[in-house]
Amino acid sequence: MLGQRLVERLARDGALGTAPIRVVTLVDIVEPKKPSSPAFDIETVVVDLSVPEAAHGLLSTRPDIVFHLAAVVSGEAEADFERGYRVNLDGTRQLLEAARAIGEDYRPRIVFASSIAVFGAPLPDVIGDDHCTTPLTSYGTQKAIAELLLCDYTRREFVDGVGVRLPTICVRPGAPNKAVSGFFSSIIREPLNGDVAVLPVSTSVRHWHASPRAAVGFLLHAARIDGDVLGDRRCLTMPGVSVTVAEQIEALRAVGGDEVLRLIRNEPDESVMRIVSGWPRRFDARRALDLGFRADESFAEIVRVHIEDELGGRIATVAS
Repeated sequence: MLGQRLVERLARDGALGTAPIRVVTLVDIVEPKKPSSPAFDIETVVVDLSVPEAAHGLLSTRPDIVFHLAAVVSGEAEADFERGYRVNLDGTRQLLEAARAIGEDYRPRIVFASSIAVFGAPLPDVIGDDHCTTPLTSYGTQKAIAELLLCDYTRREFVDGVGVRLPTICVRPGAPNKAVSGFFSSIIREPLNGDVAVLPVSTSVRHWHASPRAAVGFLLHAARIDGDVLGDRRCLTMPGVSVTVAEQIEALRAVGGDEVLRLIRNEPDESVMRIVSGWPRRFDARRALDLGFRADESFAEIVRVHIEDELGGRIATVAS
């Protein structure tokens, strides 16, 4: 999802910062969708990055920048232990190894999409930049290990890496995925489409969010930032919006009206509540803010961004 939004933004801009884009290669396990009328050449490759030697072929053209977004999401990584490690860890390691193997002064900027799942309980109410990573899920563990690899390969000057710990992306467009956090988007997306959404947790649950538009901005800023200002700490927690589920619902009401709230159904799920209880609630992302990363101002803005970007500025009419 983020890859699609990222390439659409690149197609509109035609440049990364002040540098014109010549070629973009889209890589996925299914045929990637090309944006319409880009100002640069686009190539597509269908490949599984976790397959040995796949990454070597992808980097053979020596791209300047690699956005590494491929991942098995949280719920699926927990349900399928082997696949989670194969994709999230082995695939990342093979990408880094492919860059190292080229050598000959090749040092690409690799922007790695990490996650706030690298943090686990017990957690303070506000997590600062110096809090240690203690993941309590397989997905978070895989991302935390990949962060260490990214930093070490950067330290050894094989790559020029930047890791961005993304907040939960909300509102995700399209059909629900297998992420445990999917309900945060569903309770906004489905009612705005006139469909029923299931809420499996208490409305008192607090979490950290960013819109897809803000996440694309994070990735683009990470691609351009001067690596020297990062030093050896190459992974940053991104800024976001901390709200309770109740505050999400109130923002939905403020933007979409009272009628849409009737489409949210409370169906508690103990397994989801158990996982969510160990998740971060709020961050002080001072380092990222000081380095120029910018997030949404409020959750109401996140809802409005979804309506503008995905619904053409219109919402469904809910019958009374």
